[in-house]
Amino acid sequence: MLSKYKVATVQFEPTLGEKERNISGLLELCEQAARAGAKLIVTPEMGTTGYCWYDRAEVAPFVETIPGSTTHRFAALAKRHGCFIVIGMPEVDDDDIYYNSAVLIGPDGVIGRHRKTHPYISEPKWAAAGDLHNQVFETPIGRIALLICMDIHFVETARLMALGGADIICHISNWLAERTPAPYWISRAFENSCYVIESNRWGLERTVQFSGGSCVIAPDGTLAAVIDKGDGVAFADIDLAVARARRVLGEPVFAQRRPELYPELLTNTYSWNPRDFFGLYGREPWPVGKRSRVSVAQFAPTSDVAANLARIAALAVAATADGAELLVFPELAATGLTNPAAAAEPIPGRITAELARIAAGQGITLVCGLAERDGNTIYNSAVLVTPDGKISTYRKTHLTTADRNWASAGDTWTVVDTPVGRIGILIGHDAVFPEAGRVLALRGCDLIVCPAAVKGSFSAAHAGTEVMQPAPIPTGADRHHWHHFRVRGGENNAYFAFANVCDAANGYAGLSGVFGPDTFAFPRREAIIDREEGIATVEIDTSNLDSVYPTNVVRRKDLVCMRMPHAYRALVQPKPSNF
Repeated sequence: MLSKYKVATVQFEPTLGEKERNISGLLELCEQAARAGAKLIVTPEMGTTGYCWYDRAEVAPFVETIPGSTTHRFAALAKRHGCFIVIGMPEVDDDDIYYNSAVLIGPDGVIGRHRKTHPYISEPKWAAAGDLHNQVFETPIGRIALLICMDIHFVETARLMALGGADIICHISNWLAERTPAPYWISRAFENSCYVIESNRWGLERTVQFSGGSCVIAPDGTLAAVIDKGDGVAFADIDLAVARARRVLGEPVFAQRRPELYPELLTNTYSWNPRDFFGLYGREPWPVGKRSRVSVAQFAPTSDVAANLARIAALAVAATADGAELLVFPELAATGLTNPAAAAEPIPGRITAELARIAAGQGITLVCGLAERDGNTIYNSAVLVTPDGKISTYRKTHLTTADRNWASAGDTWTVVDTPVGRIGILIGHDAVFPEAGRVLALRGCDLIVCPAAVKGSFSAAHAGTEVMQPAPIPTGADRHHWHHFRVRGGENNAYFAFANVCDAANGYAGLSGVFGPDTFAFPRREAIIDREEGIATVEIDTSNLDSVYPTNVVRRKDLVCMRMPHAYRALVQPKPSNF
């Protein structure tokens, strides 16, 4: 098997309905890529025909079977150059059902196809949802998976492909409504430690502005190649061994998964009106919700518990002055990171008593990390302490390699109803696992709080794009264009309060923030602390708004209700032996 080779992403503006022109243009760009030595070439979604179809009748003259005349033409090119090509096209099957499809073609013809499983708003006018879920194709150049545009919004799709051993996800798209390379693309590569080859169209079609930004994303989330605007080809060299290491921020995340904690991923609590669902039988109804202010605090805790608690008290005063009703501190903020086991205390205990005193004195709910001692067992824990002294505890379920030297893993999720809304708790490394945030979203959480001590790089800047976008979509430079934990909030339509340790000398980058529930809402409802100590505060809204069906995205959770859990069985099965 070839393990190191050159890949290419093709960016192209098809013309709606001019199929021959489009195919000829794509063949020319693929020929250019193949002649330059690319062994895998990826082209955009619906690149052969264009995308913005009114209905079945309009697209009917352009649909084809797979294999068919179009795939034969690309297969001839693949055979001539000994390469592999991914194309996007409208497919028709034997029952006259249409699909938005991606096809992987090799020197010997069609290897496999993917039918888009999560149609975007316009596609149900002509296409059925795909029925070929989460396939991974073995090839002489590695294990390759296919996704189409909207599919990648859903954490389960790329995760299942990575669990199936995918080295590369070829994501073909007609992406719009934001500056690209899109944060979702980067997060799917990053959290699954695999390459993502992204081929996006650009240009204007039926008033829709597509974003371009085609790229090759490495398993650590860095961009190996990017095209901003215009037709073209970009190249990158890849090494399958890097993907197969399956390391995220240095951790063997696939070996650290907890499938026994994920059975809820096969349910969909948002397939019914959530207003009715969460109040069913009068048990655990949603809190009413409201507008409130939420803060995160960022600092470097030490081994001096008294000094840490003094810093926590001072930051609580600052947050209260900023109008915050809830404040989240970093992981192990009370006991420090140097030797947490030595400072571990029971819950309740002296540390939680002091936190309760601070919460009562400031009239604020606190979330704080600490090492917990329960008999002879020690946990990496977080407590939520309300002004009236109630304490809720969460024990970190996904331990890092370093955690395992002193802590035992928790085995339950913690969800707490407060006047601010329904709150779920994660700790640091937990949030690297997309399954964890998704479980809390399915439980109806409005806000996920995450005390963290995350090292390494999980954010990247954008230099700006020449692709013009309608207001208020930004096109200029952005220091925090991709922030992995912003994506965690958006994909679950939940606010995400990420409070990280700030200690550059020891590898802790800070970058704490409170992020909104919709990453396509501009200007963003968020606040980020860069690399200094301090607090960031944002107003959040967890109210239902409409009295019949929630019109607030955090309560409606569009990206949760569109999931397809019948295809997710592998997420809860035991760890594959290759991990």
